Formats: sequence, C-alpha cells, structure tokens
Amino acid sequence: MPSDCKLVIVGDGSLLNTFMLTYGPEHNILWMGSILDEQRRIDILRGADVFILPSFVEGLSLSLLEAMGCGVACLATDVGADGEVLNNGAGIVLNPQRVRSELQTLLPLFAHQPELCSLLGQKSRQRVLDRYSLKANIDELEKFYAQMSKMPKVPLTL
Repeated sequence: MPSDCKLVIVGDGSLLNTFMLTYGPEHNILWMGSILDEQRRIDILRGADVFILPSFVEGLSLSLLEAMGCGVACLATDVGADGEVLNNGAGIVLNPQRVRSELQTLLPLFAHQPELCSLLGQKSRQRVLDRYSLKANIDELEKFYAQMSKMPKVPLTL
C-alpha cells in the first residue's frame, strides 16, 4: 500500500492473531476487531475509499452489501455469491488464487485514482438498490407467488 494510505481491518477470524503479530501500525494497518454496532460499522464504511473482502469461503456477504449500500468501491473474491454481486461493473471481482498479486496491482491504482473509487462506489450502490433492497426482494417474492398461483394444481398422493 502507498505510505499515505491506511488499511482498517474490521472483523475477526482464524488468522487474526497471526496477522496482528506480523502487521501493525508501522505498516499503516489499524485492527478494529469485531464491531457489532451497526451505526459504527456504517460510519467506518462511509469514511472508506475502498472495501476489500478477500474471503476464501463465503455465502453472500452482508458486509459486502452494507459497503455497496454506503457507496464504497468494492473488491471481493469470487466465492459464494460475492462475485456475482459485483459482476458487470458493480465492483472488482478478485480471483481467490491470485488475490495477493491482484491487490498489489489494484491498491496503488485506487490510491492514486479517486475518481475510480467514486465511479465504482456509485455503481455498487446502484446495484445494491436495484437488486438487494427490501423493496426489490419483496417485488421478486410477489412475482414468484403470482407465478405459483397460476400453475396447475397437482393432486398429492400419500
């Protein structure tokens, strides 16, 4: 990372203690630990330029959706549904096998191109509003129920 940038790590995991021993403030890394207060997480996200989710195992990350909702440029590994959420320009999808080298290339780019952060942040916010908002989910559920109600009834045999 460029020396004028800070990496803020929120959350915990099995590698936390190992990484904390190796990387600290002298590397411009701030370890926040797990933050349960939703407003505090949102404040941190709103203050960020980029959100990075380098998971190797994931379903659909709620923290990714929160970051997108805050209009933060997002990068996530292509695991679970995270790659699909960011596909087609809503963010950058990282290869889990090459995440380190990809981040080494991308982080300086984001640090020196704030307009790229802004553009990706706008696209990520629009994606989450279009596809993952409560309204979008209720609309899809209503469509599903409407389709199901039009299907022919099949008698159940026991």
